[in-house]
Amino acid sequence: MRSGTSSRGTRSRLGHALVGAVALVLSVTLAACGSEQAGDSGTPSSGRSAVPGADRLEVCPSAPSKPPVSNGLPDISLPCLGSGPDVRLADLRGPLVINVWAQWCGPCRDEAPYLAALAKSGKVTMLGIDYDDPRPELAVKFADAEGLAYPHVVDQDKAIQRALKVGGPPLTVFVDDKGTVAYVHRGVLTSQQQLDQLLEEKLGVTR
Repeated sequence: MRSGTSSRGTRSRLGHALVGAVALVLSVTLAACGSEQAGDSGTPSSGRSAVPGADRLEVCPSAPSKPPVSNGLPDISLPCLGSGPDVRLADLRGPLVINVWAQWCGPCRDEAPYLAALAKSGKVTMLGIDYDDPRPELAVKFADAEGLAYPHVVDQDKAIQRALKVGGPPLTVFVDDKGTVAYVHRGVLTSQQQLDQLLEEKLGVTR
């Protein structure tokens, strides 16, 4: 009888040991999976994967938070087309020129040299908004090839449409030093002279 009792006790201890080992393996596996998931969530604040060539574009700067102003830019944050943080439009102050464009927009290519020249002058701050554009990789190529050497953000969902009454690109917004939208030019810029004249008339900036 003692021999049978001893055998059952041994089997019981082995069973407990086996259950404990399985539990340990499961706990280690689950912990590892949790670690991988946490690592996968470490994406940039915008949640967008890097676009090839985006590192050649100007970095989107961070701006101190400011309260929205009357007749100012909408309180909307947009992800950077290049690198850098999301940009909250309501934080921006001028003199500032914002150009709404897309790589599929023919007139946007026509006016790009005037915007590139303005950026080189350094007279104003500039921001591009790549609007309703399903091909960010082509947008990056467009901005790089046209020499648009200023930060660009992405508005694939047309978030600015209502606030700025965007019918479609191109559209150029002139913002004064108080953050007020001084003027919105809808349609293509047809010459450097036209752009310079708008800068002087709407923002008091001469080139």
